[in-house]
Amino acid sequence: MSSTVNPLVLYSLCLIVGSVWSQSSTHDAFIIQYLERRLLQMEERLSQCELNTQSITQKNYDLSSEIRVSLSTLSLLRSEVKSQVDDLSMRMDRVERELEYLENKIPTPPNIEMEEALLEQQIKDAKLEQLKKKAGIKVENDCRTTLSQIKSLKIVKKAGDVYGSWLKDTSKGSNKVYLFSGIRNKTVLEFPSLQSFKKKAKPQTKQLQLPFHWQGTGHVVLDGFLYYHKADTPNQILKFDLLNSTVVDRTFIPGAGKLPTYSLNLNTYMDLAVDELGLWVIYADPDYGGNLVITKLDKGTLAVEYTWDTQCKSRDAEGAFLMCGTLYVVYNTGYGGRSTIQCLYDIHDTIHSNESPVMFFPKRYSSHSSIHYHPGDKQLYAWDDGYQTIYEVETRRSY
Repeated sequence: MSSTVNPLVLYSLCLIVGSVWSQSSTHDAFIIQYLERRLLQMEERLSQCELNTQSITQKNYDLSSEIRVSLSTLSLLRSEVKSQVDDLSMRMDRVERELEYLENKIPTPPNIEMEEALLEQQIKDAKLEQLKKKAGIKVENDCRTTLSQIKSLKIVKKAGDVYGSWLKDTSKGSNKVYLFSGIRNKTVLEFPSLQSFKKKAKPQTKQLQLPFHWQGTGHVVLDGFLYYHKADTPNQILKFDLLNSTVVDRTFIPGAGKLPTYSLNLNTYMDLAVDELGLWVIYADPDYGGNLVITKLDKGTLAVEYTWDTQCKSRDAEGAFLMCGTLYVVYNTGYGGRSTIQCLYDIHDTIHSNESPVMFFPKRYSSHSSIHYHPGDKQLYAWDDGYQTIYEVETRRSY
């Protein structure tokens, strides 16, 4: 047998091997392309998954922030509700003691039958009493006068912060002067007299520590009691015994605390005042277009006697005071300047704002953070950019 390979056979084998190799390479390339497409799809899905994870993480963070804010708000509401419940409990205890005292003093009449005519008479008397309250408060002192002019300015001293309040005890026979530095504090300085307060050398001073901080500059002292707005409450007034250093009563003023009383004195939400008729609260109420509202309080029980809504606006106002049941509102500009009285409201309806001329204050440093009228001295005690000043007032007969 010949060992020579047939060229034709060899050529055929080469063609077969090449064809197989070509088919194998084409199949491998197809597999590689398929795997690459799958890898790209997986990468896209992983990228989308990462974006979804980031979005969910951000939403969880935002939700946790909202929950923290809601918890903080709930904590404040809980504190306010607790304060109101404590106040209600204290008032209930006092009512129970008073009822028990009355029951011991006035024994219950046995088997008294009230006639129908007597009952009707009592109802008429009650209605008549309510009408008297609406008509006005009974004037015990001579109040047939009205403010006609701010006569002069006297700078007494410069002490304390830029904002503050100073005043004299408005009770008869008292010469004590009190200084409240700042819009939030609990330390009151007491001076035995105005002369002592004026001294440049170290005056005779007594420091009084209040159990709760005050808010704003609208405090008053009457008959040895300090009346002030308790800080961190919208409309709670405390009655503090300056002699015994104890809170003897408190009350809430409906409608107060929603707006600053004066737009140029944003830290005072309730401005207390004293005049010849007694104790008052001045505040702005959004339900009356932001106009000023005055409420007469019983100085002993802090009960609301009556409330008047006025036409005097709180906008551009820096302070106000009452004299003989008439509210005088002091206006200024946001840059400071000469204060003017442009609006008044008389509860007796004998003086009208449109019939009264604009009254100007004497020129002074900046703007008032507090103005308090003293019915005994017939003077205004004002705080002007850290300066304690006194204004003399002139009055005339109103009727």
